[in-house]
Formats: sequence, structure tokens, C-alpha cells
Amino acid sequence: MPKVKVPRKSTPIDMTAMCDVAFLLLSFFILTTKFKPSEALAVVTPNSVSSKVAPEKDAVLITIDKDGKVYFSVSDDNVAEKQTIIEEVSKARNLGLTPNEVKGFTRSSSYVGVPFNQLKGYLALNQDQVKTVKQPGIPVLDSTNNELIDWVRAAVTAFQGHTMDLLVKGDNNSKYPSFQAVINAFKKNEQFKFQMITNPENVPAGTELYRKNMSRAPGETSTE
Repeated sequence: MPKVKVPRKSTPIDMTAMCDVAFLLLSFFILTTKFKPSEALAVVTPNSVSSKVAPEKDAVLITIDKDGKVYFSVSDDNVAEKQTIIEEVSKARNLGLTPNEVKGFTRSSSYVGVPFNQLKGYLALNQDQVKTVKQPGIPVLDSTNNELIDWVRAAVTAFQGHTMDLLVKGDNNSKYPSFQAVINAFKKNEQFKFQMITNPENVPAGTELYRKNMSRAPGETSTE
């Protein structure tokens, strides 16, 4: 007697719950993701393969653009140190900065690229006005009046008692005299160790350094 084949029926699966979870996760990541803000200073750094990622905290950054202009900034996480730095500079140069002008230096993503005689007016500008100002750079080429020396001295005072990472980010086409003047400002303050910010290349895919570099904008890797 032949066997009767019972037709197989697939078990229905309700995907409604899974779709709900997927959309919830997608919404969560969209709402919580923080995109890196565009760089205020456009600098094309030289390429290198580095095993060290540039620190984001306790960092004092000296930027040199393609025209050799020098800028000074401090990581946004160090608000107290930023305030100490600008107060030290104001006292050393008798600038008489007001609380609002001090606040102008401590705000997020702030940097300075003006001589001391223009600093008071520059810090009085609001954030929108700052974006339209063409800064001449901190004077460094005159060996008798290298103003970066005062900025570095104030930073050393502000970070006294804990680590300060000195970073130099120079454009590929920046002038050597400006770089030499920056190094001289470090030496005057007995700061002999600093890191160069470079653009990472040929980092093996899948490594920890590769993943960290991919999450950053070009020019965010350091080499000592």
C-alpha cells in the first residue's frame, strides 16, 4: 500500500516585532550620533604611518597654515585650563580683559591667531563674527618679540601638576621659519617634547589604529 505524503507547511513567522526593534535601534543611533564639526582652520598635513593617535584632552595645539601663520588653541575639555591661560596672558601683557572677553577664549572650538594688541577686540566678537575674521597669525618671526612664548608659558602654568600634550599641526606648504619659531617658543619654556599631527596612510585595515583613524578627519594622527 503506497504511503500518503503529507504536504509540508512552513511555519508563519511574524516579523512585526523585529522590524519595530530595527527601526528603534536606527532611530537611537541617528539621534545620538555626534558628527565631527568642520575644521575652522584648513590645513593639509603631510602623510605618515603612525602608531599613535593624537590626544583629544589635555592638548595644546599649535597650527601653522600654508602661509606660515601661527595659531594657538586648547582642547575643549580643558575649560579651567583655558581660563587660566587667558588670565595669565592678560596679566603678563596688561591687556585688562573683561570676563566676557575671557569667555570668548574658553568657548568651544576657539583658537587665537592675532597679536596681543588685537586680542582684546578679537575676543569681544561673538562666534558668528569670529568665523568671518581673517586672522593675521600670532607674531613669531621676530626673535625679540615671539608672542607664542607667552602663550606657551601660560599653558605650562595652567597645566602645572598634570600632563600637557604639545601638538604641532603644520600645513604641507607651510614656511620653515614659522616652524622654527614655534620650536624656539617651546625651548624658551623648556618644553622639549611635542607631537606632530600628520595624515595617516597605509595603516593595515582592521587594526585598532585603522578604526580610530577612520573615525577622525584627516590630519588627526600624531607622530613624535
